[in-house]
This record gives sequence, structure tokens and C-alpha cells, in this order.
Amino acid sequence: MPIDIDIAHVARLARLDLTAEELDGYKTQLDVILDHATQVQSLEGDPREESAHPLGLVNAFRQDERRPSLDRDEVLSQAPETKDGYFVVPPAMETE
Repeated sequence: MPIDIDIAHVARLARLDLTAEELDGYKTQLDVILDHATQVQSLEGDPREESAHPLGLVNAFRQDERRPSLDRDEVLSQAPETKDGYFVVPPAMETE
């Protein structure tokens, strides 16, 4: 079942200024892609869960354990500027 897509309209929506040759080239490429998708859809067979990925994947979680961290004062002493126990950084967005 052929699908008719107006390549020029899609290019305008994407604000692309394409030449007539480029439009023809993209139309040809899109036709090949859609033909291939049609062939894939026509394949028969039941999907198998095992074929979702060739390797058995398992998440490797570690135990959530409390560990000592860096001393706050030592870390803040390395910063160029601090205030009330926090790092002072330039604003991400200027506000007036």
C-alpha cells in the first residue's frame, strides 16, 4: 500500500528551503524506506521474548550502604567563594 507524503509540505513545516532536485531525491529515498518497512511488516512469525536481545541482561545493583563522605568544611575551603555553608556560583539566568 503506497503512502503519499507531500515532501515539499514537510520541508516547509521544518523550515527547510529545498531545491526541486533535493525534493526529488528525498522522495526517492522515502519511497525506498517505506517499501522496506512494508516488506518487514509482511513477514510472518510470532515474536519471541528471547529475540528481544541476544544476551541475557541483568541489572547489577549494589547494596545501598552509608559510607563516610568528604568533610564539608574541607570541601568548601577549596571553593573560590562560599556563603552560609554553600558554594556561590554565578546566576544561570540574569534577572532584573
